[in-house]
Amino acid sequence: MGWRAKAASVAVAAMVLAASVAGPASAGREVVHLGNLFLADDGGIFPSKLPRHGSAPITARLEAEIGTTDGTHPPALRHVDVDVDRTIGLDAQGLPTCRIAQIEATSSATARRVCADAIIGSGSATVEVAFPEQAPFSSTGPIVLFNGGVRGKTTRVLLHAYVDVPAPTAIVVPAEVVRIHKGQFGLEILATVPRIAGGAGSVTSFRIEVGRRFTRAGQKVSLLNASCPTGHWRTDGEAEFADGTQLSVDHIFPCTPTS
Repeated sequence: MGWRAKAASVAVAAMVLAASVAGPASAGREVVHLGNLFLADDGGIFPSKLPRHGSAPITARLEAEIGTTDGTHPPALRHVDVDVDRTIGLDAQGLPTCRIAQIEATSSATARRVCADAIIGSGSATVEVAFPEQAPFSSTGPIVLFNGGVRGKTTRVLLHAYVDVPAPTAIVVPAEVVRIHKGQFGLEILATVPRIAGGAGSVTSFRIEVGRRFTRAGQKVSLLNASCPTGHWRTDGEAEFADGTQLSVDHIFPCTPTS
């Protein structure tokens, strides 16, 4: 990966908090700091009891919080690069697709309607906007994820968020999930966040659940599958911000082998 300026060494045990959301098993909330900026990472997969050999369908939960220790407006998130454990697989072949032109400049309800068959996840995001000489304000809106299609080793995902910044605005973030062979890792997620509110908007939190069952050639299949050969799985994520700050979180999550 690029942008490697490890802040994980600062993430001492006191920063590992209990998971705040019931559901998937999680190693806890990992928090890293660099200067005034912090990034908190949490999530998991469920069910957490998985085959030691073979694989089973799962749903993934992704969570993040971005802020500053003094409460000032954080810089805007620009790039995300995350490696995911090779025990987790993605298979969108045969799933209906959605194009950016179908969902840009639309509400969440419209996006859901025009690309209903391509939905693979949902959640919410909060954006803080700080215009010059105005007090910052925050807006929370829904997120919908759509399958953008598969080409070779790459699956495209379209993230559609709809927030008031200050007028209702659709934000579409194209992401790529690439199959890789890199030690413990088998998937790499790459995304670039567009400028929000002319650059005055910063994503401060998001929560997403991803998972989908569908039929392909008459067979029931799952978008995501996983195994648990070792009792844990791992992600290694990096984020780059508009001011040049780079943060990285190496996160280990527990799972339970069932056979």
